[in-house]
Amino acid sequence: MNNIEKIEFENKDKFYNYLNMKLTGLICEEPDWLANLANASAVLWLLVEDINWAGFYLYKNGELVLGPFQGKPACTHIGIGKGVCGTAAELKQTQLVKNVHEFPGHIACDSASNSEIVVPVIKNDRLIGVLDIDSPVLGRFDETDRKHLEKFVSIIEKYVNFPESFI
Repeated sequence: MNNIEKIEFENKDKFYNYLNMKLTGLICEEPDWLANLANASAVLWLLVEDINWAGFYLYKNGELVLGPFQGKPACTHIGIGKGVCGTAAELKQTQLVKNVHEFPGHIACDSASNSEIVVPVIKNDRLIGVLDIDSPVLGRFDETDRKHLEKFVSIIEKYVNFPESFI
C-alpha cells in the first residue's frame, strides 16, 4: 500500500511531479482498471488543493457515463459535445475553463463549481472517457495544471488495461 501524504511544495511543477509519481506507484502493477481509476480520483481528491470534484466519465454507448470519482453526487450521463466534459470528448482536447458560467452549455452538477479542467483519456486512438476536475475557485486551473494533468492522464493511458469493450 502506498503512503499518500499532503506535502507543501515550493511550486506547482514539483507538486505535480510528486502527484504523478504517486499515481504511477498506485497503478503500475495493478491490473484492475476500475481500482486504478478509483485510486487515481482519490489521489487527486487528497492532494490537489481547492477542488470540489475529481473523477472520470467513461465513454459508453455514444455518451459519457459517470465513473469513479470523489466529491458530491454528479450527473450520470453527458452527451458528446455537451458541457465541458462532452466538448473535451468530442474534440479530444483538454478543456481549461476559468469560469464555467461563461462556457456555453455548461452542465452544473454542483452549483459551487466555478472553474473546471477536463482531459480526454484516449487509448489506441479511441476515446475511453475524460478526467474531470472542478473547483469552487474562479481561475483555479492554468497552463501548468493542464500540462501536468495531461501527464497524469498519460500515466493512466500507459498503465491501465481497459476492457476490450472500451478500446
